Amino acid sequence: MPDLRQIIRRAAIALVLVASACATNTSITGVNGPIPPSSLTPRQTAFLDTLERRTFNWFWDKSDPNTGLTPDRWPTQSFSSVAAIGFALTAYPVGAERGYVPRADAAQRTLNTLRFMYTAPQGSQAADVTGYKGFFYHFLDMQTGRRFEQVELSTIDTSLLLGGVLFCQSYFTGNDPVESAIRAYADSIYLRVDWQWAVHNAPLVSMGWHPESGFINSDWKGYDEGMIVYILALGSPTHSIDAASWTAWTQSYVWLPYYGLPFVSFPPLFGHQYSHVWIDFRGIQDAYMRGKGIDYFENSRRATNSQRSYAIDNPGHWRDYGANVWGLTADDGPHDTTVVIDGVTREFHTYTARGAAADYVMDDGTLAATAPGGSVPFAPEIAVPALVAIREKYGDNLFTNYGFVDSYNPTFQLPITPHHGHVVPGVGWFDTDYLGIDQGPIIAMIENYRSDLIWKTMRKNPYIVAGLKKAGFTGGWLGN
Repeated sequence: MPDLRQIIRRAAIALVLVASACATNTSITGVNGPIPPSSLTPRQTAFLDTLERRTFNWFWDKSDPNTGLTPDRWPTQSFSSVAAIGFALTAYPVGAERGYVPRADAAQRTLNTLRFMYTAPQGSQAADVTGYKGFFYHFLDMQTGRRFEQVELSTIDTSLLLGGVLFCQSYFTGNDPVESAIRAYADSIYLRVDWQWAVHNAPLVSMGWHPESGFINSDWKGYDEGMIVYILALGSPTHSIDAASWTAWTQSYVWLPYYGLPFVSFPPLFGHQYSHVWIDFRGIQDAYMRGKGIDYFENSRRATNSQRSYAIDNPGHWRDYGANVWGLTADDGPHDTTVVIDGVTREFHTYTARGAAADYVMDDGTLAATAPGGSVPFAPEIAVPALVAIREKYGDNLFTNYGFVDSYNPTFQLPITPHHGHVVPGVGWFDTDYLGIDQGPIIAMIENYRSDLIWKTMRKNPYIVAGLKKAGFTGGWLGN
C-alpha cells in the first residue's frame, strides 16, 4: 500500500508547481524567462562567468585548430563527434563576444573548420569518406576526419553540426576575406544536404544510413532532439521536404502530465534542449502548440521543473537527490552491474539515456551538470542554484579546469573498479571525462539566457526562418 506521506508530499509538490506555472506562464513565456539575469546574485553571476569561460576553453583547447575536429570526449582518447563540432562552432562566437579570444582568432578557427568539413571527401563507399549526400557520419577519425569504423551516416548529428554552421554564418557578417569565406562555406555545406534522399519512409526523415545495409530501421518521430532536423530540412532552398513531414512528426507526440505539469513528453532533458540552442521558440507556435496554449520553450520549462520535482520526491531513494541535486539526461555512468546496497537491489549503467517523465523513468542515480546547465534559460530560478550547489557540494571532484566533468553518482560507492571515472569514498562516483555534446548546451544556453546571443543571431538566418514558417509557426518574432 502506498506510503501516505509520499502521497501527501507528491500532491503538495504538484500544487506548488501548478501555482508556479499559473504565476509565471500559462501561455507564452516572457522574453527572459521567469527571472531576468539581473536578478541573479553576485555569487551566481560570478559562477556563470567562470563556468562559461572554462567550458569555452575545453572547446578551444581540445578541438584541432587546423581541421576543427572536436573530440567526442577527453581526456580519454576518442574519435571526433560531428555534433560536438557543431557545439564548438557555436562556442567560438560566444568566446569572441565575451573576450576570451580575439574575434579574428575565432573567425579563423571557424573558417578552418568549415573549409575542412566542406572539402573532406563525400561518397557512397564505406571507407575513406567523411559523409554522403551532404550528410556526415556520426563519428570521424580524430586524425583523418574520415568515417570512424562502421558508424551511421547521421541526420541528427549533421543537423547539430549545421546549427553551429548557420550560427557562424549569421554571426560573422564582416566584409574581410575570412568572414566572407565563412558565409560562403556555410552556404555550401548546408545547401548540398539532400534532405529529400533522407526521407525513406515518407513523410518522415530517417535517423541514418549505412553504406553496407542502407537506411536504418528508425525515423524521427515522437518529440525529441529531432525537431531541428525537420526545421533544417523544411527550410532548405535546394532539397526541401514536404510540409506534411512536420504534421506527421507532431502527430507522434505524447502529451501527458508529470508532477502536475502537462507537456510533450521526452524523459531525458537533452531532447528538450538541443534544438533550442539555435532556435528561439519563445512566443512562436505551430498548430500543435496553438492547440495546447503554450510554446515549445514553455514545454521545456515544464519538463525541467518536473525533473526537479521528481528529484525532490526521489521515489527511488537515490542518495543526495533534492531541490538542488537533480538532472537526468544522456550521459556517462559508472558501471554495468546489478548489486544490493543497504538491502535494495540497484542496477547501474555506463553511457545511457537517463530520464524521468510520465511515459517512462530510467534512473540509476547518475546525474549530469548539463541537465540543469542546458535548462538555464527555461528555469533559471532552479537551474542556476543547482549548478552553484553541486559545484560547492562536490568541489573539485565534479568541477575542474574545464568546468563540470560529464556526470556523477552519489549512490555508487562500491569497492569495485568502475568502467571509467573513479569513486571517492564516502562521496560517490565521478566521471573523469568531458563530453562535447554535454559541454555544448552548457555554454550555449547560459549565453542565450544572459545575452540572447545565439537566439537573436539565428532569428535573422533565412533558412531557419523559412523552415519554421513552412512548419506552420506563427506569431512572436516571426511576425507572420
